[in-house]
Amino acid sequence: MIKKIIIFDLDDTLYKEINYLRSAYQEISRKIASEVKVDSEIIYSDMLLMYFDKRNVFASILKKYSINGFSPADLLNIYRGHYPDIKLSPSIKNVLDNLKNSDVELGLITDGRSIQQRNKIKSLGLDLIFKYIIISEEFGTEKPAINNYKFFENLFGKGVYYYVGDNIKKDFVSPNALGWKTICLLDDGNNIHAQDFSISKEYQPKFVIKKISEIQGIID
Repeated sequence: MIKKIIIFDLDDTLYKEINYLRSAYQEISRKIASEVKVDSEIIYSDMLLMYFDKRNVFASILKKYSINGFSPADLLNIYRGHYPDIKLSPSIKNVLDNLKNSDVELGLITDGRSIQQRNKIKSLGLDLIFKYIIISEEFGTEKPAINNYKFFENLFGKGVYYYVGDNIKKDFVSPNALGWKTICLLDDGNNIHAQDFSISKEYQPKFVIKKISEIQGIID
């Protein structure tokens, strides 16, 4: 039997990154509320409005409430360091559980700071599903660095490799070069980063799916 190895991206692939943003804004709004004696839900709503209005949220919220006890850098540190209230959707958890209990090998590649990505992974319960996880700050290089992908080839050896991600600009160019089968999860309108399929061919995925559950039809 030919070995199958599926490597996943994290943000906007296994969960919606906007939910991490919402969690962080709630944490920040609670801290600001303790300074200005305004209900945290009001501050949270203000922050979301500023975000969707494409404003500098941290500078704008501090200015609106005349806050001197925090700087934008302080709020950014809270954003990156908080333990998020995020969960896998039942459908994605079901897919991952089924894959873990099959003959498929699994791995995860994610860009970002160690504490931020580790907190996401733990909150989502992915540390119980993925044994092998590459985080750019820990590994030393970010996608699309080819070594982030070759790590898994060196680990698992010969087989059919699949990569599942969402970011057209960096997710697929290196696994394409390695001969992997690349799969893009389409933006449902909630992604942090927009998808641009007009990019050159080497950056394009081989397959496009609307739901993670469609992976099974590709790997079978």
